[in-house]
Amino acid sequence: MNSERLRLSGISWLQLSPIVLILGFFLVLPILAIITVSFWSSTEYSYFPDFQFENYQYLFASSVTWSVYLKTLLFTFITWASTLLIGFTVAYFLAFHVRSLYVQIGLFLLCTIPFWTSNIIRMISWIPFLGRNGIANSALMDMGVIEQPLEWLLFSDFAVILAFVHLFTLFMIVPIFNTMMRIDHSLIEAARDAGATGTQILTNVIIPLSKPGIMIGSIFVVTLVMGDFITVRFMSGGQSASVGRLISNEIGLLQYPAASASAVVLLATVLLMISIMLRFVDIRKEL
Repeated sequence: MNSERLRLSGISWLQLSPIVLILGFFLVLPILAIITVSFWSSTEYSYFPDFQFENYQYLFASSVTWSVYLKTLLFTFITWASTLLIGFTVAYFLAFHVRSLYVQIGLFLLCTIPFWTSNIIRMISWIPFLGRNGIANSALMDMGVIEQPLEWLLFSDFAVILAFVHLFTLFMIVPIFNTMMRIDHSLIEAARDAGATGTQILTNVIIPLSKPGIMIGSIFVVTLVMGDFITVRFMSGGQSASVGRLISNEIGLLQYPAASASAVVLLATVLLMISIMLRFVDIRKEL
């Protein structure tokens, strides 16, 4: 009996070995390398192996770091709330108001059309629209809504958040729509027969059953916004900062130990946020 168990255990580990090797080489090993380099020392011209906490001490003692993290968390929260509202609304419409499966698939594919181009192209496409002499300002002035162009439409925090919402809303739509499609419509009919209003059905049936999809979409959006740097750079015109851009600047200055320390703190922050979200729902049922 024991030999049979050992044989089955050995076969199981042998079957798992390819994915373990792949994850170990492409995920665990790079993370360990980043953590190791974060303790190294550096000068203006070079960096060298060492074991010290100077990079972390400077990181946590700097007021710039705290302001950048607060700005990044603000971007993340507003983007998450906006994408959740839009994503839930679109998914709800597709799942419960579109009866034909072919129409559902067609409308869903329509949502993916912007993703047929690169993120950068979709991002910079807002520049001629939001610019001082762009389409938005020209239309508002022609309608008499404003007398002079709005300066805050482009190269501002508003432009950054708008680009984030545009780029990442689909990551919220897909998991919520997938979860809603699994909801048994007989539950909704039973609630309606029991006298529940539309609002009560939404809050007591649909939203609770959609929590796994909401959490998966939230994880996608939070991680993407927290690690983004190119969107903040382009859409803010250099007037805003994020943690990702801070790391990018440190890499550009060849300050790899400092960039590694910032990356470790960012990773820990994102993992903490994800662990908090996972306490509200068990997404393993969805996966």
